[in-house]
Amino acid sequence: VQLQASGGGLVQAGGSLRLSCVASGRTFSNYDAGWFRQTPGKEREFVASMSGYDGTRRYADSVKGRFTISRENAGNTAYLQMDSLKPEDTAVYYCAARWYGATLHTTPDQYNYWGQGTQVTVSS
Repeated sequence: VQLQASGGGLVQAGGSLRLSCVASGRTFSNYDAGWFRQTPGKEREFVASMSGYDGTRRYADSVKGRFTISRENAGNTAYLQMDSLKPEDTAVYYCAARWYGATLHTTPDQYNYWGQGTQVTVSS
């Protein structure tokens, strides 16, 4: 499956952005979808994931209550709605996918497919 992420940009603290990840090449509903982010010099970190099997969602503690992951399987798209953004949310955001399974994973090494990344910058 090929992934194309978009929707990043520059926003003031407290603002909102919605990231999109369009999948092609396979039936997206058969895949778990994840969002990760990375800043220079740091490892890629988990943000949110959503099961392709039963719709279960998981969030990093740092974004819980502010970010929402969703997906539109008919349109082969996953979304990350980001509200109440903070400067520490500044990063390159990546969407990822893996064949769905019994466990909804939160580590980058469990995901096989990656989009190209989209920059999110939150100014204070």
